[in-house]
Amino acid sequence: MRQNKYDEDAFFQIYSKMDRSVGGLDAAGEWHKLQTLLPDLKDKRVLDLGCGFGWHCRYAREQQASSVIGVDLSENMLQRARELTNDSQIEYRQMAIEDSHFEQNQFDVVVSSLALHYIEHLPDVYVKINHCLVSGGSFILSVEHPIFTARAEQDWHYGAQGEKLHWPVDRYHEQGQRIASFLNHDVVKYHRTMATHLNELIRAGFVIQQVAESKPSLEMMEQVPGMSDENRRPMFLMIAATKA
Repeated sequence: MRQNKYDEDAFFQIYSKMDRSVGGLDAAGEWHKLQTLLPDLKDKRVLDLGCGFGWHCRYAREQQASSVIGVDLSENMLQRARELTNDSQIEYRQMAIEDSHFEQNQFDVVVSSLALHYIEHLPDVYVKINHCLVSGGSFILSVEHPIFTARAEQDWHYGAQGEKLHWPVDRYHEQGQRIASFLNHDVVKYHRTMATHLNELIRAGFVIQQVAESKPSLEMMEQVPGMSDENRRPMFLMIAATKA
């Protein structure tokens, strides 16, 4: 059974109030870097896997993509995406990423933002993505960083006064399921090492073009309290690859 926390009303209500849920891409701390990994989207056919509220779908159309398909398992997510979208060239489909199937060479660009760390059998998904991309097509993804996912606690080590002393890393090479607390709810995620992330893409037929690790912009560090702590460890891993 596919995990679908976002259709649980209590969880979705909390998620909907997050800064990135309200402010979109500009409120996402990693967007200023992820944006630079994207190829020219003009006249491109784009697929967004785990599209959520559709922020990347609408951005692709703003960059003159010819068409966009957004896929998400959550009915709540897609309902909000449709409410925010007024564009006949964006189509939203409800399905799990693992169950998605598209024709060979159907897309020029595939994007997936902060969704793939929820998937257990990720190599199978990478093979499907490679299949639906044209030769030389681009795959841009972001996931929670292995330094962040290694421990299920996903939290700082605190001092006696509640100060953040350091970010502990443990069980790094023990890959697999982690039950983490996210928005005060238990969520199942899957930890992979940096090497595994890259090698699974290579085995699926991709060529790695660029790797980036999240770091907040100076502007965001000045505007958001506590954001400077994000410089002490990367929360997200971003990879740009092309189909060989």
